[in-house]
Amino acid sequence: MVDGAPPTLEAVAAHAGVSRATVSRVVNGTPGVRPELRERVKRSVDALGYVPNSAARSLVTRRTGAVAVVIAEPEARVFTDPFFAQQLRGISRELAAHDTQLLLMLLESRDDYDRIDRYLAGGHVDGALMFSLHTDDPLPATAAASGLPTVFGGRPHWPGAADDPDVLYVDTDNRDGARQAVRHLLERGRRRIAVITGPLDQTSAADRLDGYLDALGAPRADPELLAHGDFTVEGGERAMSWLLDRPAERPDAVFAGNDLMATGALRALRARGLRVPEDVAVVGYDDLDPASWAEPALTTVRQDVQRMGELMAALLLRRLGRAPGPAPASVITPARLIVRDST
Repeated sequence: MVDGAPPTLEAVAAHAGVSRATVSRVVNGTPGVRPELRERVKRSVDALGYVPNSAARSLVTRRTGAVAVVIAEPEARVFTDPFFAQQLRGISRELAAHDTQLLLMLLESRDDYDRIDRYLAGGHVDGALMFSLHTDDPLPATAAASGLPTVFGGRPHWPGAADDPDVLYVDTDNRDGARQAVRHLLERGRRRIAVITGPLDQTSAADRLDGYLDALGAPRADPELLAHGDFTVEGGERAMSWLLDRPAERPDAVFAGNDLMATGALRALRARGLRVPEDVAVVGYDDLDPASWAEPALTTVRQDVQRMGELMAALLLRRLGRAPGPAPASVITPARLIVRDST
């Protein structure tokens, strides 16, 4: 071995007194090596500080040690919304605990779908985690064409997917969470309850609208009380302003489809000189940092976003055979109302 050069497979073999092939089998986890030889090789690997060549190893094992995390949103949205930070934190921690790397892929434009399609089909990763999908997203088809094991964040939108055991996903019970929020407002005596939805081409937003209607016992929303948002603070502020500008009687409560939109609604109400909750009560959804920072503190529906990220990664690792546990199955986590000052 040349001074300063990293130790080679041959150097480990010489140190352990075994063949190069034996070292290769031990390093790559190939069965058929006697326990005493396996331990001897491991001691030599540690003593010499040998690090396997990842490119060469992947040719042998057909594993890259990496997972693609594909978020169907642009960079500006991902890095300003605390939902994505929490989800990525959970994913990253679970993957790191199993020595698996995270490769983040975002969608700035429709052209990026071709880039992601080529990358996933190219064998650069062992599996994929995909979330924030929209109903016209080609990403599920991309995942299927690549043949990669995939776990989705959120209830899948295509027909039959939610009941297909081969389609793995993690979601929260969005419909029940919305029902809890609106029933709470009804119990507080509110009667004109408006809703600010997220983008209805996402199942989370559609499910929360359905839960709102369930609690009201209404087959469809009153158009004077239905405002569309985009899961951003600015979208919530615009939607609340639109509701206040309607010719009909002003709403006495509003359920916003996430905490960022609820924060925007609070901003619009404050600009009009309206008090919360005395004039208009407000409920959000997520229970992330904006809820506790809001003034007044925001009543909201809690979903454990970081835990959902951990579960997504855990399901994928189990499907890849890198984590113990029963056969992976989709998970729907419970939602829970957190009552604070805004109602």
